[in-house]
Amino acid sequence: MSLNNPLANVLSLIQNYEQLGKVEVITKNNSKTIRAILKIMQDEGYIAGFEEVAAGHGNMLKILLSGSINKTNVIRPEYQIKLVDFEKFEKRYLPAKDFGIIFISTNQGIITHKEAKEKKIGGKLLAFCY
Repeated sequence: MSLNNPLANVLSLIQNYEQLGKVEVITKNNSKTIRAILKIMQDEGYIAGFEEVAAGHGNMLKILLSGSINKTNVIRPEYQIKLVDFEKFEKRYLPAKDFGIIFISTNQGIITHKEAKEKKIGGKLLAFCY
């Protein structure tokens, strides 16, 4: 089975396991982008942590859940966003102002929309979490 979007698969697994009340997720999807988004989610307190687990054909990710995610998903298509457009997309994807985060891919790496506002840079929208 091939996946169209590994990031979407990981985020939907996290959301489904959160709703079931599980405490950990193990997934074969492992990339720099996924690890960067998980690191931000850990720093913001949405997940308890994650680690790479050695497996036969490649490393797997073991994600420890904290039970604080209401919804998480990817943003399709990946809109190019400028500094002046942040508020429009915050209203579209987040339930309230300053509640949740939007992940943005910039020339300085993957960061949250709050950091992008502070640095006054734009980029591509990847996903959101609240």
